Amino acid sequence: MISIIDRRVESQIAEAATGKKTSLQRRRASAIMGAGGVAMIAIAGIAWLGGLRLNLTPSEPLGLWRIVPIDRQVVAGDLAFVCPPPGPVSVFGLERGYFRQGSCSGGAAPLIKAVVAVSSAHIEIGAAVMIDGVLLPRSRLGPVDGRGRPLSPWAGIVVPPGHLFLHSPFAGSCDSRYFGPVPEAGLLGLARPILTVDP
Repeated sequence: MISIIDRRVESQIAEAATGKKTSLQRRRASAIMGAGGVAMIAIAGIAWLGGLRLNLTPSEPLGLWRIVPIDRQVVAGDLAFVCPPPGPVSVFGLERGYFRQGSCSGGAAPLIKAVVAVSSAHIEIGAAVMIDGVLLPRSRLGPVDGRGRPLSPWAGIVVPPGHLFLHSPFAGSCDSRYFGPVPEAGLLGLARPILTVDP
């Protein structure tokens, strides 16, 4: 009789010890996961403040890029981070999924695009883009996007003062061919690849 009671007591003590060990292991695992999450957020914050951005769209190579401040006048040929203007351009790009959600004033993420024309350049848009009478390579326009939704080209003629005409050679790019020049005030800096891969 005593041995049965002893066995029960021993069993209860063993279960209590195992329960304490399991509880301790859970607390440790939770603490490690929490610390890891905090560390990842801190690293992402430092990277963001340091001008690093992750490009996940195929308009330019995928991967890690840096925003480099520009201390001169932007010129055609610069590859830049630019915020799409708030209003119809951002709304259209976000609704259709051309732009990702982000920190620009219109709610979109900054775009990586090549500046192909600056103010006073003459733009002709037909089957492709002509800038001051010269064909812009890889600028053919499509009547519809990848989902079959209609696209309308920009109808302007001259890039207005304080604006930039943006382009990406990626066939499915949503750029100034469709939404027109953007204000130079949205320029965040030059885009420099850090660790990228072509899509």
